Amino acid sequence: QVQLVESGGGLVQSGGSLRLSCAASIRFFSIYSIYWYRQAQGKQRELVASISSGGSTTYVDAVKDRFTISRDNAKNTVYLQMNSLKPEDTAVYYCKAIGLGYNYWGQGTQVTVSS
Repeated sequence: QVQLVESGGGLVQSGGSLRLSCAASIRFFSIYSIYWYRQAQGKQRELVASISSGGSTTYVDAVKDRFTISRDNAKNTVYLQMNSLKPEDTAVYYCKAIGLGYNYWGQGTQVTVSS
């Protein structure tokens, strides 16, 4: 059974850092593109960052130069390093895997940034 498990969320002060992990039990993980989304309370889910099978990355403007997405295919894991966190980064963060005609979501991890 395919699973995506996010971890690393928590409570941090403004200006702090967190590293989220998305561990996937997916065969041929390396050929999947992985996306990090977030959903703040009362708002729509939004795409934050992505990384392709070849390692190309994209970021929403709000997190550029603060967040870094990376992947370790040997560990079937994608990371989201979040620096200089702001209260507006508070949200549930989800990872999504797309490949081979399938897409899978994780259950999410809460990130709360206090001012």
